[in-house]
Amino acid sequence: MLETMQLESINIGLVSTIGRGSKSWRTGISKYPVDGPVYLEEAGVRDDTIVNLEHHGGPDQAVYAYSADDYDWWAAETSREYSPGLFGENLTIRGLPSDINIGDRLLIGEVVLEATAPRIPCNTFAAKMQDSGFGLAFRKAERPGMYFRVLNGGEVSAGDAVTFVANNSSDVSILDLFRFYYSLQHDVADLHRFLAAPIAIRFRDKIEGKLETMGHAAD
Repeated sequence: MLETMQLESINIGLVSTIGRGSKSWRTGISKYPVDGPVYLEEAGVRDDTIVNLEHHGGPDQAVYAYSADDYDWWAAETSREYSPGLFGENLTIRGLPSDINIGDRLLIGEVVLEATAPRIPCNTFAAKMQDSGFGLAFRKAERPGMYFRVLNGGEVSAGDAVTFVANNSSDVSILDLFRFYYSLQHDVADLHRFLAAPIAIRFRDKIEGKLETMGHAAD
């Protein structure tokens, strides 16, 4: 186990309209800290808003967490202020590493979260940051935050202790999948190794599709 972490903020969003150039669209990315307790359930954070259900949410990407320490890194790199919820995360956690393994778990009281996938930046994220180049900067930084499935629900509050429990049966990391997403060349053995881990269904579909185009069937 790693040293105990702390839940610094719980962030919930309502539907808002965001724009880039001449286009605008509805999104739930704008999230703000709320006072607890807040209930985490299989579908995610109760009362949170997810607009684009094709690419966001679902049991395998129910909760998005970001490290408060990584926000500190961004602040030092860019000389701007980064507040909890800015990246659209549900949980801002002090002490959360930038990279953990798929299947690693976080315990917050009775809540059990299991890591499933990295966050991949999208056009909505760049628009939220008012920076067309932010997606590339986010990719290069390799501090994507991570999605979790909720194995056991319950109430959490800002200030709660967060305990890390390693999944010793998986050697597939968040950054392994993050780098896979952008890579133009893939090793078949690595792709099968990724599929052996409890990854999110969207990544599983993408990896299986990549194997198919390479002429290899998924196990």
